[in-house]
This record gives sequence, C-alpha cells and structure tokens, in this order.
Amino acid sequence: MPQTVLAPYACDPAVTRGRRHPEVPAPTRTDYQRDRDRIVHSTAFRRLVYKTQVFLNHEGDLFRTRLTHSLEVAQLGRSVARSLHLNEDLVEAISLAHDLGHTPFGHAGQDALQSCMAAHGGFEHNLQSLRVVDQLEERYPQYDGLNLTFETREGILKHCSRLNAQQLEAIEPGGVGARFLRREQPSLEAQLCNLADEIAYNAHDIDDGVRSGLITLDQLEDVALFDHYRAAALAEYPDLAHPRRQRRLLFEAIRRMLSAQVYDVIDATQAALADAAPTDVEAVRRSPPLVMFGDAMRARSLELKQFLFKNLYRHPRVMETTARAQEVVRDLFAAYTASPQEMKAAFAEQAMLDEGAFRARAVADFIAGMTDRFATREHERLTGRRLFD
Repeated sequence: MPQTVLAPYACDPAVTRGRRHPEVPAPTRTDYQRDRDRIVHSTAFRRLVYKTQVFLNHEGDLFRTRLTHSLEVAQLGRSVARSLHLNEDLVEAISLAHDLGHTPFGHAGQDALQSCMAAHGGFEHNLQSLRVVDQLEERYPQYDGLNLTFETREGILKHCSRLNAQQLEAIEPGGVGARFLRREQPSLEAQLCNLADEIAYNAHDIDDGVRSGLITLDQLEDVALFDHYRAAALAEYPDLAHPRRQRRLLFEAIRRMLSAQVYDVIDATQAALADAAPTDVEAVRRSPPLVMFGDAMRARSLELKQFLFKNLYRHPRVMETTARAQEVVRDLFAAYTASPQEMKAAFAEQAMLDEGAFRARAVADFIAGMTDRFATREHERLTGRRLFD
C-alpha cells in the first residue's frame, strides 16, 4: 500500500526548510528519503548494533541493542503515521537517527559522561545525536556531518536546555534551537517519534526482562496494561498456560499490548487534531502537544514504566553492571584528558588544541561514539584491568 495523501499539517518534503548547505534535489527520492538513506549508511548508525539498550552486548545475542530498538521505533512510528496521514519517510528518518549520540553502556554511560562533562557544558544524548549528524560524521567532501533537512534535525533534538538552545540559536538563527526558546512544539512527525520510542522500549524491555530472568510473568500480573492482554490471550488460547508455551504467551500479550497502544494513539491524536484544527505545520508548532495517548492508556503506560524502573532498571544485577560501566567511562575520560594522543588521530588533534572545554568535548565525542566492546577493550588497554568478561 503506497503512502497515503499527506494531511495539510504533515511535513511536505516539497516545502522543507531545507539543509544548512544547499544541495541539488535527488532525482528519484524526496529530501526525507534522502535523509533516511544517509542515516542508514552512516558510521554512527552501524555502531548502534553494539550499543546497550538495557543489557550489555556480551550478556546475550538476543537482547535488544540501540540498533534493533531504533528499527522497532521506526516500525511503530510508520504504522501510526500512515493512519494519521503524516509523512512516513520523515518519521522513519527521525526514528533511525534519534539514538545516534547515545554512549556505550546505555543510560549508565550517559550519566557517567554527564558527570565528567559537568564543568565543560555537560553531556546530553539528544544534543549529541545532533552533533553526530551536523558535525562528527565525515562522509562528504563539501561539509561535515550528513547535512540533513531541518525537519529531521528538529526531530532528533527531542530535549534541549535553554542554555544549549541559546548556543544553537547563536550559530543557526531560527534553527533547531529556536523552538525551545519560543516554547513551541516540533512537527507531528517528531512528536510521534517521541511516543513511538516510549511504546517500543516499554514493550521490548518486558521481553528482554523476562528473557533475562530478572522479571517474571507472575510479577507482570500486577501491571494492568500487560495483564489485561495476557488474560485475553489465555482466554482465546488456553493451551498457552502450559509451562512450555510461556514464551508464546509472552509474545502474544506483548503483541496485543502494542496494537492497543497504537490504536489508542491514533484515536487520541485524531481527537486532539479535530479540537486544535491546525491548518499547517506552523499551526502545529504553535499548538500544545497533539500526538498523545488517551487518559486511561497514559495512566497504564506510566504504571508499566514505574514497574520496569523498580524491577528491571534498578535490579541488583543491572545495577552491578551499571556501576562497572560507569567506572569504564570515567576512567576513559580521565585517561584521554590526561593523554589525548591515546585517542584516534582526529579526536587527539582536536583535543590538543586546548586544555579546557575543547579538549573535554573532543574526549566526550570520542567516548560517546564507542561501542560497548570497544570501550571495554580500550579501558583494559589503558588501565590493565578487565571489568567485564
């Protein structure tokens, strides 16, 4: 089924705000399709396959990584976008790029790097994703970065402090930092990617958590969002109660839960759009958030997030791994700051230009771009200690 006709409030590639460096349009692709292709072919995108979602890469071959998570976000986002007559290609591009700036070791690595960078402007993975596509990728002779469209870059920058927004605005007046200063919303496509991200990680973290043995189906009976669809699956397929068919029960409950959330977002967003009646993309930016859950689904989703935070993300085994991961990042930051020549040449050259914030930022860029296993190897090389088997 081809892309449906775009709604008037969807992002139309024919009237994109364009790229920072003007380019001749591609003869066979829209600008958003071109963005998606550049993201898929980037080095940062390939690295996501060895970057942690919750479980470190060496803990199992079937746990989600940042790459598989991004693919799941894109699938969910496109499913909703089609029903809402939004631009599927833009949703896909934003979804595939939204985690390009994530550190090794997931949020543990991000928290450690933020601590290291506290005196040097801080570190935030959404802003780092923008740095990746604007500056750090080196693929083209004419410019740094991937030279993506404004709309894709806007969607990548999900959060931004006022100070960082002011700095972006000074470099690019009226650019991707401006909406944070004006207190405006991004496009509907960007809003959709934010919610698809949440739906995806809630669902796959249940799957990975059960697979790991850290949470059980019995525990999940206390989570209304999941248990409703587990019970519905058992009512239709009673044989799923057999211990040997528990994986099928888990998958069926998650599948039903995902479908229900997708349909809820479509219904709630259609209602919000009918009330706000935006006539174009700029009207969307001036409106309150329009892509949303209904009230009941939002409450159930929050309950699930709280359950996962308590029982999975703060599980003693995960916390033990988190502590070691943060030690790796802190040790790497200290080692490279003291001896920048230990980094790859391009980063070492940048770091040696200055001993203050410029050096720290070059070190942060280098570490943020690492995969889990490269960071682990570098740590062992520089310290002589192995923290992960």
